[in-house]
Amino acid sequence: MHDHPVSIKPNPALVAQDAVQRLPRLALLAFCAAYVLPGLFGRDPWRGADLAAFGQMLALAEGRSSWLVPSLGGVATGGALLPNWLGAASIAAGSPWLDPALAARVPFALLLVLALVAVWYAAFHLARAESAQPVPFAFGGEADAVGYSRAVADGALLAVIATLGLLQLGHETTPELAQLAAVACLQWALAAAPHRSLGPRLGVLLALPGLSTSGAPAMALVLGLGALAMTWRDPDDRARGLATWLALATVLAAALAWPTHSWAWRVAPQIDLQQLGKLWLWFLWPAWALAAWTLWQWRQHLGQRHLAFPLLIVGVALAACVGMGGSDRALMLGLPGIAVLAAFALPTLRRSASAAVDWFSVFFFTLWAIAIWAVYLSLQTGWPAKPAANVARLAPGFVAQVSVSALLFAAAGTLAWLWLVRWRTAHHRTALWKSLVLPAGGVALIWLLSMTLGLHLFDYARSYRPLIQKIIAALPAETCVAAPGASHSLVAALEYHARRRVDASPMAAKGTCDRLVLVWRGAERPMPPAGWLEVAAEQRPTERNEFTLVYQRRSP
Repeated sequence: MHDHPVSIKPNPALVAQDAVQRLPRLALLAFCAAYVLPGLFGRDPWRGADLAAFGQMLALAEGRSSWLVPSLGGVATGGALLPNWLGAASIAAGSPWLDPALAARVPFALLLVLALVAVWYAAFHLARAESAQPVPFAFGGEADAVGYSRAVADGALLAVIATLGLLQLGHETTPELAQLAAVACLQWALAAAPHRSLGPRLGVLLALPGLSTSGAPAMALVLGLGALAMTWRDPDDRARGLATWLALATVLAAALAWPTHSWAWRVAPQIDLQQLGKLWLWFLWPAWALAAWTLWQWRQHLGQRHLAFPLLIVGVALAACVGMGGSDRALMLGLPGIAVLAAFALPTLRRSASAAVDWFSVFFFTLWAIAIWAVYLSLQTGWPAKPAANVARLAPGFVAQVSVSALLFAAAGTLAWLWLVRWRTAHHRTALWKSLVLPAGGVALIWLLSMTLGLHLFDYARSYRPLIQKIIAALPAETCVAAPGASHSLVAALEYHARRRVDASPMAAKGTCDRLVLVWRGAERPMPPAGWLEVAAEQRPTERNEFTLVYQRRSP
């Protein structure tokens, strides 16, 4: 049963049948593969949240931590349970055939795929709503409902891939990726409710509790209540039937937050509005510009389901980002909604705006690709000389390596980009999704080049392995290492790269460990603590003011 036509005003979408030609499925799959697969193989977990989350998963898989209270160095981290369980189970299942870092990344790559698929189907179902369909032409020739919905869905998927903020965060083993998949599935369930029965009900029962147990119970509660209020008012009988399931899923999400220790106060005391604005501008580019155009062109239809549900998700994510002091990881959860909003700009986008997006993408991503190739050639051949000199200054000690397979993939990706530019700029294309092909292709190209030509350099600069290789001689095998106050990522590096037993408790220096690791930030090295003798002082290659100091306990 469709929305009542009485409440629907004429919408701004004027779309001819030739504009809803299908994006070739092979090309769409190639976009997704070029986006998801690079970075999955052959790299270390990177310093920060990526390594810290992986360290917790490895500790679970190796039995060094309780599955109900994830820990690093014997200290509880308060990590989200569901993502840690997924990574730990994958490590255990892949042992000993798969490297633990690769095994942990596999389920998170699948979560990214799930998020992309959920965005496509959410946009498809939302575009099928009567209020979203294009205006009929006087003499026929308007787009058919299924073709139009499919073209909008293709645009939404390309909008997700094109968004700059997802580039790194979408390829980490962090709880936020599980949260993103849960939010995308919730949006799909809300969108599909008028057209499906069982799937959306199961979807909300999995999405909201999954979001809660992945470390975002407050967001699950707000999204659940917001969706419940909107669904309750929906004029479609089948859509209203989802309200009971939404209420049950919201209660379940709140209930599961207590035993999984997911509730946490993360509100920042203050926020820099200027930095927040900059974050929103680059993180959500180019989707925010298209979404803003949608809100203007469809301003008389903001209460309709094809705009209201994405707006709910975007609004909650923006509020969470502000409340958490400008958190990019909270902002990432709004991407499923903003991608759908961006897709509904495509039927109303003017040719001049579309051309501007195309030419900006061509110049921006082509120059970026040239820069990556220039650095690679400089490191391999010495020409041009300046990029290699800059690398030597910023990452001293780095030795370039050659990978024939990586070079072939990089060359194939570059040729595909040149073909895509030629295809798009050869003459005017009528396809609805045309304006997002170059932004999505450019982002996929840059990620592919970074994870092929630049992978060893990124690993050297962002991994803890180079530091551990410097200090491991000062950490005898089978020794216990005290690391009070160390970051989660450093503790994870000591446990994973050095394979040492770590005590990270606040009083670890007074325990039984005969090695002590401290981090000092500043120009002057501190005096050794009482009872300890300094045996090593090293820096990560890309650090200038941070020293990792290793001490040996003095003999009585």
